[in-house]
Amino acid sequence: MLAAEGLSLVRGRVQVLDRLSMAIGPGKVTAICGPNGAGKSSLLMALAGLLEPSVGAVTLDSEPLGTMHPRVRAQRIGYLPQEAEVAWDVAVENLVRLGRMPHRDRGEQAVESAIAALDLEGLRHRPVSQLSGGEKVRALLARVLAGEPRWILADEPFAALDLAHQQALLRHLGHAARGGAGVALVVHDLATAMNHADRVIVLREGRLVADGPPPEALSPANIRAGWGVSMRWIGLEGEQALVAGHT
Repeated sequence: MLAAEGLSLVRGRVQVLDRLSMAIGPGKVTAICGPNGAGKSSLLMALAGLLEPSVGAVTLDSEPLGTMHPRVRAQRIGYLPQEAEVAWDVAVENLVRLGRMPHRDRGEQAVESAIAALDLEGLRHRPVSQLSGGEKVRALLARVLAGEPRWILADEPFAALDLAHQQALLRHLGHAARGGAGVALVVHDLATAMNHADRVIVLREGRLVADGPPPEALSPANIRAGWGVSMRWIGLEGEQALVAGHT
């Protein structure tokens, strides 16, 4: 279990998380949603051990992340930031291999599986500088997957992807969750969260608004509380869309 316990976080003079407690279990895809400035990215970074909370703690299987050796933490938790930079202009396949660094092995089977999963075979020899935005996101996520982490944390991974690669990534992340991984994604598209997540966490101003199955967490009442707008869902389960309107 990857858990935040009474988490508060102040950046500069702004309190971005306020006494937040939640936990992410294995075998599920969890969507973290909320309006701009809700604290979604900060929560994900704290869960990855990259931001130290002002108050509270993040624990992995009851062990505080702060006491965990960085290499062990990197083996267990794979993190994809919203705007990732690549320090060296390496070929795609070498970038993906960097995901094996915490394990200190080449892990060629894991590397090849990640390249195949993100549809990068035709790009494997291309320098990262020659990739489009969506191709770069796929390569960076493949680097995460090559590390075979037990926890996959990704900040808006669908933003730069076309529809076909969005759907392929959703299928792969669902497959990873069914294989026992815990997956947590910051998602702006509420229809994606409703139709593809097992669980949704809604934040507003650093506080928890809702936490539960998508139909409960993304109810019209919780959407009003989180985003301040009146919306309703139409369509069949697994194919729902949001439209404006009062309920």
